[in-house]
Amino acid sequence: MPGTKLDEIDRMILAELQADGRMTNVELARRVGISAPPCLRRVRTLEEQGYIRGYHAVVNPRELGFEVQVFAMVGLAHQAEADLSAFEARCKSWPLVRECHMLNGEVDFILKCVAPDLRTFQNFLTEELTAAPNVASVKTSLVIRGAKDEPGVPFDVLEERLRRDA
Repeated sequence: MPGTKLDEIDRMILAELQADGRMTNVELARRVGISAPPCLRRVRTLEEQGYIRGYHAVVNPRELGFEVQVFAMVGLAHQAEADLSAFEARCKSWPLVRECHMLNGEVDFILKCVAPDLRTFQNFLTEELTAAPNVASVKTSLVIRGAKDEPGVPFDVLEERLRRDA
């Protein structure tokens, strides 16, 4: 099971950093109950092993003038691996697309897009997304408000599974 390769201290480090990636190593070590040097070694190992992919600030899009958030469900005409990879590469080049996920079912991809206004999103939709090669259909849903936006994973669920399976 994923997560079993990590000991309890490693999982605590990940949970603490997920909640607050800006804390100092000294504070992190205090919270997980070890001294600072081994804590730093563990963090570096977790980074090298790919458990920690990076650190970033969570910015408020509305404060920066990005008033529009849209989910776009995209259907492709062809789903060969080369076609899927080409679409993913194109999504990476579009600044308004903040997330791109391939799905199972009627929709091939769901895109999370942000834009300063509806006109900017509409221009992207008509000039870029629907005009892209292999795009057969696009359905959009404008976000009215968000109720939850939690990054990462629920560590309490992981810990419960590990206790249950032990």
